[in-house]
Amino acid sequence: MEGQSPRVRDIGEFKLIDRIARIAGPPGRGALIGIGDDTALLEPSEGRLLLATCDVQVEGVHFLREVISPRQLGRRALAINLSDIASMGGIPRWAILSLVLPPDLPVSWVEEFYTGLREEGEQFEVPVVGGNLSRSPGPLVVDLTLLGEVEPELVVERRGASPGDLLIVTGELGLAGAGLLVLQDRRPSGDEGELVQAFLTPRPRVQEGRLIATSRLARAMIDLSDGLASDLHRLCQASGVGARIEAVRLPLPEAVRQTAQERGIDPLELALFGGEDYELLVAASPEAASSLVRLLADAGVPARVVGEVRPQNEGISLVFPDGTVRPLPPAGWDHFAAREDIPGGGGRRWQTGSSA
Repeated sequence: MEGQSPRVRDIGEFKLIDRIARIAGPPGRGALIGIGDDTALLEPSEGRLLLATCDVQVEGVHFLREVISPRQLGRRALAINLSDIASMGGIPRWAILSLVLPPDLPVSWVEEFYTGLREEGEQFEVPVVGGNLSRSPGPLVVDLTLLGEVEPELVVERRGASPGDLLIVTGELGLAGAGLLVLQDRRPSGDEGELVQAFLTPRPRVQEGRLIATSRLARAMIDLSDGLASDLHRLCQASGVGARIEAVRLPLPEAVRQTAQERGIDPLELALFGGEDYELLVAASPEAASSLVRLLADAGVPARVVGEVRPQNEGISLVFPDGTVRPLPPAGWDHFAAREDIPGGGGRRWQTGSSA
């Protein structure tokens, strides 16, 4: 259908905004003015703090148009921001989006992108209430800001972990990293197709983050956007602590193990360094950790203890199945690292949702 669609340059900015507004729908609860005025007019809930996060997706660095559909990219752009709000125990409210578009881009691409954005937003009651359009010869750029709310007494930050706390991970690790390997081979099928979906359209743990916050059992929390190793280092740095992770406890599904082994890769690498799983890493006291794992399980959310917070002078380490203990480096996604081994230009992989 793209071949029959008018191009962005054919209809111009204002007609494109009209089309976007129709797809985006009403501005939703608390938005007094949405798309169509100079700025959105928003009314936060009484007694709550405002949360704000943003993420940019640059074609050729974070995504390739031939790999991800516009609908998937729309869902993904919102999902990776939703994960940031989830990691603070917050409630997502409103999205604001800027698009930098090549003038020869089919209008149908933009419409499908906003359809995916709305589909993801409807799951969490997050409307698009404003944004901006701009022109560029390339690359295509998606820049999304998400606003949310949280009660002051329920905020869960990265800082707050103490030596002796246990480290809990929700869900499974390595799915997105394995999905990337499959995409590189250009041959997804069966279970591998599910891995690709985990990579292209991640599931943010919004309800889970809220459950953890309202339980008041967590001392610190971060979402796993750049890999367990990298994000663990961030949590530890903010809290002034060290940590020890046990490899045998990492939740590695069989599909990840098989995909890695078929390609001669240690599955642990995908769990530790693959990134983009958007699970939650939580620090809690031993007593609270047991209660938290049970609480999540009762809500249908798999979670398990994978390690322990240690004094800062002990550093951050990984215990291998044979009992060997080695330092765990903060490897993972880095926007400014020089890597040329993967198609896409300046990135180690085709897409990433970093939240530094």
